[in-house]
Parts: sequence; structure tokens; C-alpha cells
Amino acid sequence: MHLPDLPIHTVIPELKKALRYGSAVLAAPPGSGKTTIVPLTLLNAPWLKDKKILILEPRRLATRAAAARMATLLGEQVSRTVGYQIRFDRRVSQATRIEVVTEGILTRRIQEDNELQDIGLIIFDEFHERSIHADLALALCLDLCQLREDLRILVMSATLDTAPIAELLGNVPVIQGEGRTHPVNIDYLPQQPTGRIADTAAAGIRRVFNRHPGDILAFLPGAGEINDVAGQLKDTPGFDNEIIAPLYGNLSQKEQDQAIIPDPNGRRRIILSTSIAETSLTIEGISWVIDSGWSRKPQFHPGSGLSRLKTVRVSKAVAEQRAGRAGRLGPGNCLRLWTQQEHYSLAPFHPPEIVDTDLAQLVLELALWGVTDPAELRWLTPPRQGAYQQAKELLFSLEALTTSGRITSIGKKLAGLAMHPRLGYMLLKGQEKGLAALACDLAALLSERDIVSNKVDTPTTDLQSRLQLLSLWRRKETAAVKNKGGNPGACSRVDRNARTWMQRLQESRKPCDTDLAGILLSFAYPDRVGRRRHDKHENYLMASGRGAILPQFDPLTSSEYIVTPHLDAGSKQGRIFLAASLSLAELRKQHSNLFSKTTGVYWDDDTAKVIAVDRLCLGAIVVEEKSAKKVSPDQISLALLSGIKSMGIGCLPWNRESRQLQARINCLRSWQPNGPWPDLSNKHLLDDLSWLTPYLTGISKAKQLKQLNLQEIFMNMLGWENQQHLKRLAPSTLTVASGSRIRLTYQPDESPLLAVRIQEVFGMQQTPVICDGTIPVLVHLLSPAQRPIQVTTDLAGFWQRTYPEVKKELKGRYPKHFWPDDPLTAIATRRTKKNIKQPKNL
Repeated sequence: MHLPDLPIHTVIPELKKALRYGSAVLAAPPGSGKTTIVPLTLLNAPWLKDKKILILEPRRLATRAAAARMATLLGEQVSRTVGYQIRFDRRVSQATRIEVVTEGILTRRIQEDNELQDIGLIIFDEFHERSIHADLALALCLDLCQLREDLRILVMSATLDTAPIAELLGNVPVIQGEGRTHPVNIDYLPQQPTGRIADTAAAGIRRVFNRHPGDILAFLPGAGEINDVAGQLKDTPGFDNEIIAPLYGNLSQKEQDQAIIPDPNGRRRIILSTSIAETSLTIEGISWVIDSGWSRKPQFHPGSGLSRLKTVRVSKAVAEQRAGRAGRLGPGNCLRLWTQQEHYSLAPFHPPEIVDTDLAQLVLELALWGVTDPAELRWLTPPRQGAYQQAKELLFSLEALTTSGRITSIGKKLAGLAMHPRLGYMLLKGQEKGLAALACDLAALLSERDIVSNKVDTPTTDLQSRLQLLSLWRRKETAAVKNKGGNPGACSRVDRNARTWMQRLQESRKPCDTDLAGILLSFAYPDRVGRRRHDKHENYLMASGRGAILPQFDPLTSSEYIVTPHLDAGSKQGRIFLAASLSLAELRKQHSNLFSKTTGVYWDDDTAKVIAVDRLCLGAIVVEEKSAKKVSPDQISLALLSGIKSMGIGCLPWNRESRQLQARINCLRSWQPNGPWPDLSNKHLLDDLSWLTPYLTGISKAKQLKQLNLQEIFMNMLGWENQQHLKRLAPSTLTVASGSRIRLTYQPDESPLLAVRIQEVFGMQQTPVICDGTIPVLVHLLSPAQRPIQVTTDLAGFWQRTYPEVKKELKGRYPKHFWPDDPLTAIATRRTKKNIKQPKNL
């Protein structure tokens, strides 16, 4: 076996020594040879004892490529010493000693063989990507190591923070490898781009293509941008004879090979790739990398139970990985389509997938392993509690878990299907109802890229149209498939997957009614059954309570009920990508357990009254509604209180007396904070309406609230003793010198106001006070015409200093009225005429 001279060879002795005694962590840059050289050099290690090596790769493309490269180095065909297994494709034999698998395959292998007796070493390659499958597989392997002390684990990565993983593995050695020294020159844009990602990337590719030779690898977020850029380049002069090769996961192996392998005729390649080309792959001939700086990642929202693909900025670690693609086999260049200043603000690493994804499969696998609490295992990053609990609830609804979290017989079957539990449950239900073929077709359609071309101007979301395309393809009517906007290659992949699942179910294809697609999907997605809202045809309310919207003019908008297997979380409403119609009658027949009967008592703003109805509900969807025959008074009161909150405190029958009583009590509460006075502020009254509840008997309409006597209610809240204190400390009126009882006006946080004509207070030397003499009254002195003359809290000072001037003005304005020179000795009176007799001066 002749192995190429790669940098990883320098640390192989150290790595062998570490693995002789246990597990290890290997950190080595891209291009060092760790993926292909390390397994081959360890194959004959004494501690391996002729057992196999399993290598985990995060992607199918990398899995096939790594196995092919190692087989080539051995001068053999794949499936001899080196083989691989990915979903629906297994190439191994009895002679295979090194098996490269995707991460989900290892989880399945562990579940089926709890000890993995034929495996001596498990290598986690490119672990820095932190897929949820890798984290789960590692947690299970660490648990397995409790039974198998001879099992070694080797974690390999180019950009991983090695200390935490080494500690998780038991403080194992960390071997630091060296990479190639081929330099990569990094260029940035002078200004941050503001246009579309595809436009910026196309412009960057043209710039490099016209100035520099060599093949170009451009990183873009997803297939949409890849197809967009490819279309722009094909319309650009000079690109006619070059190879424009897309590279993403759902392409056929032939299409992927066209991107990976240099053209034998020497044509330049412009490879447009997703993040699939970041790691593991060596794409020969690349001299330029053009990095858009964006990637697309699913983010799960526990609040909605939905995932949403989000276009996010790459991390610094990912940017370094991408740039390194240009330096694998020689000096290279990288153009980053952002500014150097922007680069400094990038996050060091992307968060691990386990914190941002649907945990249903993980929870099912743990339950199959016998774990009901993730804390029972060792994790580099433990699952988040909210998403974990939500996954358990979903699995319970799919009959996969018991209420205690233990796996059921159905759950075991779902785990064995190696697909999302929702789709697995649909397969089992389809088989039970004689619709296995339809269920397998639907599962395959939902598991693969859409078979409707994204070039179609107005594609419908209806899954019926996909089933029809698939049927045409099976009848070999390829031209008809294309005419209807279908992708024959995608149809082929869907058909292959559907046949594989039919084989697993041990079923043969039989004709079935595709109109039942919606009902089958409702078994997998009962929470995503939706009913069209009355106001807009495109808007639907899901059984989960979530809103969702169809594209405008989509044919499915004519359906009152739909089920939506593919939609995103959205900011306000989820956007529906795929759906199927279904009938209410069939829903009630197949899902009687999902319907519930409730009596709804609620406040109706339009009619301003309490409405009571009996409802038939499917989750948050109200299917039927009619007037309730029997409602408890407490329910009516609660609904009425809700209405009062909605209308505001002003809807109650306030008058001057009740408002003044409210103000008197609130003032006393302010003046005597430790006193017995309740908080009668508008806010507090509205926030806690329990004070009003005892008085609502027999009231169900807003207009009936006028029956309430707020003044009486507030006085009852005080009790008899505090009512007496209120009268003494904050009286409603004061008797002035004329003998008149003048009403006081109370305002929160202000002195009480006494508005009185000046003649009625002649002879009063002191300002009135209340609240045991602690609060002075603010006196508004009025003219004979009830207009304000003076505002004062110092009546004595007013008579002495201000009255002489006021008297001159009043005499001129009201000459027929009596204006004494000495108001302190004048007789106060309600009368205002000049002929009032005044006492003679003694």
C-alpha cells in the first residue's frame, strides 16, 4: 500500500500511541489527509484485533468520495476493503474492514446491535459541523463504551474547539496535525454589497473569470441562488464553452461527479456549490474560491413547532474552511464578497444543530435506547428542554411514546423505518388502511427536493399535482412531465425512495385513490390541519393555533380544509409550500379522537354582550358552533369581566359622586400610605376586577352595567368603620363663614379644592384643613360671577397682602356689591347686594 505524502503522516505515530490506550481527538487543517490516510494507517493496529473501522461523514457526497479515494489508494474497487453506506445505497462485502457511513446510519446500527462487537474504532470526521446526528451518535457511543472498554472513539476536525470534546471523552489526548503550506490569498470587497446574493456572486465570478485562469468554486446559500447564478452566467458572453456545474446534495451522482472531476477536454469549471463542498471533498484544479458569505440553515421554533430555513452569515470558521478549498493542491486565491471590516464582526462558529432543530427523531432514538431524560447521557451540548418536551408531546400524539416517555410498539416500528416519526406514522397508517403505495409516494415526495421545477412561474402547492407528475413519469411520459413543469431526475429519485419504503413494508404497488392523500397526511400532521378563514381565501388557521397562508391564486384556496406538511414558521403567518385538500366528513371519520366538544362563553365586541355557544373543535379550529343551552353564572361573569377589560374602565356607570368618592379614597391612600385604604386607581380597578364580580349577577350586556351603583360598591369595600373615618378625614363638603356647605373637589396627588365666592368667606382668618389638620385646602376665591379671583392656601396672607388690590378691581367691575375695607370684620353672606347691613365699627 503506497500512500501519498501528506502532512498528516507526521502525527500518525503520536495518534497510534494515543489510540493504543483509548480514545483521542485529532485536529488537523483541511487538506492534511486525515479523512483518507488515518483510517488506512490504523487498519492493522494490534488493538483493533481485525475489527472494523466505522467513519462517520456529515454528508452523502463526502461519504462516497472518501470511500472511493481510499479504495483507489488501495488499488481496489469500493466494497472490498473499503465500503460505504448511505440512505438507499450500500456497497460493502464480507471483506470490508473500513466502512464510511453517514451519521444517521451509525445511530441505526447501534440501535440494532447494542454492542457493535465487530467494530473496534469509530471515527467522527468533520465533527466541527455539529450535526444533530453526530451529537446523538456520540452520546450513544459514549454510553456504549460503558459496556465495551475496548471500543475506541476518534473525533477529527479542522476547526473544532478541542478542549471541551477531549474532556467529554474522558480527558483524552489531543493530537494537533499540520496542514499543507499552500498559501491562499484573500481579497475582500471595498464596500459592503447591498443587492441580491445571486447578483453579487455572479458579478464576482465574472470579475475573476475575466482576469484570472483556472477553475472557480463559488459558495452560495442554496439551490435557488445556484440556479439563479447559473442562469446569469449562461447569458454572459465568454461562458458558452465552459462548464457551469451546480453542486448540492440532491443532485444525481453523475451531476455531482461533473463538478468534482476536472474536465478531460480542459474546459474551465465554474462550480456553484452549497456548503456541501466546505469539508471532506478534494475538488482538484480549484485555483479560486468565491465566497458569498451566506449559508442556509434550518431553525426550529418550539413556540410554533415549525422549522424555517434561514439565510445566515457564515462564521469565521466556515469562511476559513471555504477559503482552504483553493489551497488543497497548490497556491490559491479567495474572493470574499464582503468587506474586511464586516469579517471582524462574524461569529467564531455556527451554533450546533441540536440547539436549533426539530428533536422528534432524537427523542424517539433515545426512547428506543431506554432513555427518557437526556441528562442520563453525556452531551457536548445537551438538547434544549422546551424543544425536547415539545418533541415528546408530538411523539405521544403519534402513539410512539407512553405518557411516561417510554417507547411503544408503534414507536419501535417508527424508529426502524429510519425516517421522521411523522412520515413513519403515515406509512404505518397507510399500510393499515390499504394505502401503502400512496403513503410511500407521499413520504418520498416530502423527503426529497420538490419535483416541480423552480422555473415554473406559478407552481401550485397542491401535492395532488406532484402525484400526477409522478404517475406520468412512471408511464414514461417524460415529455408530459416536462411540459407540466416537472423535473424527471427528481421524479426518478422520488420513485426510487418510494420503492425502497414499499420493500421495507413488504408491500406491492396497488392502485389507490390519490384523493385520500390529505387524509393520510393528516395522520402525520394532525396539528397542521387547517381551515380557511372567512375573511381571506389564502389565510388558514391551523389546528395548532398557528396561522398559515397560501400563495395568492393557488388552486387550493378553493378548499375549506387542507393539511400542510411543508410550511415555515414565518414571522406572523407561516408560508405554505406543500399542502393537500381534505374533507371534514373524512376527518371526523378518521380522526374522531382529535375532535372535542366544548362550551365557549366569550365577550363579543361587536354586539357588546356575552355570547355562549356549544362548539365542536379540532384543536384551535372551530368546526361547528351553536347557542349553548346551559351556562353557569360564573362563566358569564368571567366573560363579562373580559368584556369590561376590553372596553376599559370608562364603560362602568361613573357619575360625579362616584368619581369624587374614588378620588377621596385614593387621596387618603396617598396621605396615609399605611392606612386601611384600598387602591381605587383606574389601572388597579381594571387590572383586578374581582371587586366587581359579586355585583354582576344577572348582567350579560354592556347596557346592563348601568344598573351598578359604584358609589355604593366603593363604600361597601370600606366597611362601616372606615366609612366614618372617610367622612371625618376627607369630608365631601366644608361649612364656610356664610354658613354654606361647599363641596370639596378631590384630585389624586393634589390638595382638595374649595371653590367659593369671596363674600362667603369674609371673616375667615385661617385656611381650612382636613385629614386631622395635615392637609391644607386649596381655596379658589370666586367673583360674584363665579369667576376665579385668587388661588391660595394662605387665606390670612391673602386678606392682608392681596385683598386691597383685588378690592379695587372688584369695585370697578361689580360696583353694586359690598366690598368692605376690612374683610376680617365683615359679615360673610350668601347675598351679594350692597344694602346688606354690616356691623358698625366698635
